[in-house]
Amino acid sequence: MTDKNNVRTTANTDMEFRILEAAKDVFMEKGFAETSMGDIAARVGINRPSLHYYFRTKDRIFQAAFGMIIQKIVPKVEEFITAKDVPISERVASLVDVYYEIFKNNPTLPLFIVREINRDVNYIIDTIHNTPMRMTLMKIVTSLRTEMAEGKLNTVPLPMLFYTFYGAMTFPFLTKDLAERLLAEEGSFNELLEQWKPYIIRQMDNLLRVK
Repeated sequence: MTDKNNVRTTANTDMEFRILEAAKDVFMEKGFAETSMGDIAARVGINRPSLHYYFRTKDRIFQAAFGMIIQKIVPKVEEFITAKDVPISERVASLVDVYYEIFKNNPTLPLFIVREINRDVNYIIDTIHNTPMRMTLMKIVTSLRTEMAEGKLNTVPLPMLFYTFYGAMTFPFLTKDLAERLLAEEGSFNELLEQWKPYIIRQMDNLLRVK
């Protein structure tokens, strides 16, 4: 006999996933401020009362959708922290692969994040604090400082690491349309990304590896 509660729970979970996927796309297209609950409901194909049944406010949808992306990053960042015996170049390479996959599936995400930081940086920080990424960021800062203090990594100001890694990671996606027009003869965007990956690894390795 079919368990009606299990069927109902599965249906709710499927609908929540559909809502979050649709919301993620609308948020990245229009930005948080310009996105309405009606926009999200229309994208899913449901009415607003049905949307409110699952998520009562736009903030909750945004935090859940953002958290869904964060959840894909956290395990690899945790691996970066704990794999202290693995060469830094290999750890960085693994992290680059994760970001590449996420950005390829969500190519407007880097631009969306930049826009939202400029719109209301405190809101973005509060959103991150409501996800597991907050604890992960604290762990990675502590881990890097510990490895530097123990002489396992070169001592580098953390802002320099942040600028180097995320600048190198996001700039190709921020300038994708420009690169495809100006550098079309150099290969497809994905080919350019693969050519760029060793440079990201090399930059981070040069900063962190003890000479």
